[in-house]
Amino acid sequence: MIFTIEEINNSTYLLPGISLGYKIYDDCRSIAISVKVALALANGNEVFYAPTEAPCTRPGQAQAIIGGSASSPSMAIATVIGSFHISEISHFATCACLSDKTKYPSFLRTVPSNYYQSRVLAQLVKHFDWTWIGAIRTNDDYGNNGMATFTETAQQLGICLEYSVAFYRTDSSDKIKKIIDIIKASTSKVIVTFLSSLDMKVLIQVLSQHNLTGYQWVGSEAWIIDSQTAEMDTHHILDGAIGLSIPKAQVSGIREFILNVKPINSSNHKLFTEFWETLFNCKFKQSNSSAENQRECTGHEDLTGVQNSFTDMSLMPIFNNIYKGVYAVAHALHSIFGCNETCNYKVQLDPQMILQHIKKIHFKTKEGDQVYFNENGDPAAKYEIINWQPTENGTVDFVTVGLYDATFPADKQLSLQLESFIWAKNTKQVPVSVCSEKCPPGTRKVLQKGKPVCCYDCIRCAEGEISNITDSVTCERCHPESWSNDRRDACVKKEAEFLSYEEIMGVLLTTAALFGTGITAVVAAIFFTYRTTPIVRANNSDNYYMPNPSHSTNHLPGSYALCQCPVALGCI
Repeated sequence: MIFTIEEINNSTYLLPGISLGYKIYDDCRSIAISVKVALALANGNEVFYAPTEAPCTRPGQAQAIIGGSASSPSMAIATVIGSFHISEISHFATCACLSDKTKYPSFLRTVPSNYYQSRVLAQLVKHFDWTWIGAIRTNDDYGNNGMATFTETAQQLGICLEYSVAFYRTDSSDKIKKIIDIIKASTSKVIVTFLSSLDMKVLIQVLSQHNLTGYQWVGSEAWIIDSQTAEMDTHHILDGAIGLSIPKAQVSGIREFILNVKPINSSNHKLFTEFWETLFNCKFKQSNSSAENQRECTGHEDLTGVQNSFTDMSLMPIFNNIYKGVYAVAHALHSIFGCNETCNYKVQLDPQMILQHIKKIHFKTKEGDQVYFNENGDPAAKYEIINWQPTENGTVDFVTVGLYDATFPADKQLSLQLESFIWAKNTKQVPVSVCSEKCPPGTRKVLQKGKPVCCYDCIRCAEGEISNITDSVTCERCHPESWSNDRRDACVKKEAEFLSYEEIMGVLLTTAALFGTGITAVVAAIFFTYRTTPIVRANNSDNYYMPNPSHSTNHLPGSYALCQCPVALGCI
């Protein structure tokens, strides 16, 4: 921020004749300290300094705040200063909740919201067909909100979470041990994390103690390019991890500025003193450091010979976000003062006026980056897909293997270089993490009782039914003139089948038919032989004779009456 302010104050085209002052605090990621700082900046009693170390001539009320670097402290600051309409521009607070302008009307940021990051992470998981995963998050606003959005999107994409646990770096060892036990007992091989870098360092230490290797880690931007986390991963637990990071950036001049900075041992620059003593393991005479047997700092130590994350500029993307934030305030002031060759110094500044102008700014940095804010105070979402690739000397390279740009059409926003990926266990084979394997054609899915929808059994289709797609939930019945094949994945036309005389059923049916035919022939022969007898003759006639009941009992023998009677009665 100091580098950017110096650059603006030395500019001939931006705010000519006007110097910006500053006051820097360390909120220590503490909500209580953040609120105290916000109130101190808002009350107008603070002494602000310009890069020349001279106090500012204007009143001390801050016109804008750059920071904080974490979501929960930023929410606290935005809540306090919201009623004062003081602009807060964060460079690293990504919680999607901060886009709610009803709660945080004066909050803006130069880092994309987790609204996008959560969805991109879910798309990545879906792209590699990981439908059965675990999830670990930091138990704060950043982790809880980020994971909630991820879970919602994952469910829409058919992804199931075997477990979702939260912890904070100050939790007891027993609570963290329970998380380790959950990971050991799980069957999923992919773990998605929304963790801060500090929490990830705590977790990696415990994971190393239990040697939990072989898992595919998917990380958020907070730790995926943190070189200190990589240095702590001595057991190569995170090898092959993938995640999202802020796109690489370059701010010309900032490296030289940082490496040439010299500590000023005064009460106004305690931050430099503490930094210098830690970096070179020394102490100044006036320092309050209680460490003994440390050499004295001269203030002329050479930073260029130090090899760490500070000198390799690994935080350049975050520096770039701070750079954009400060310039956004400067451009807003430039517009308010109506600066061209000169500025109208008589304009009375008002925090709400500055906020409205910041929301409308749209400019290019000297590196060509577009800077503007949408209606929620967020920039356009752009991410790099990072892959942890181990090297021969035991270090880790953060290799860019893809890009995401929300400004592109939906089908072109995510692009991946699949051939460049290195996965867990240092392999080129994409890991598999599913609760149940895919059901092949010819089967249907049946959910397992009491388990998520990603866990199911594959049941073979019944005879006469088929399924011709993978993971079918139903089997379709064939047309009446068709039948299912042996694989139950296609209907085939029915074929006529005939019984053979050699088959048991054929023999039985033939025997029964011949027996029936024989019985019929015997009865016919008997009837033919006795065809002249009254019973045979009457058996095939509807007419027969019986005594006439109307005659007297003294009727003559042989006197008969003609009548009708069913043959079955046997009348003659």
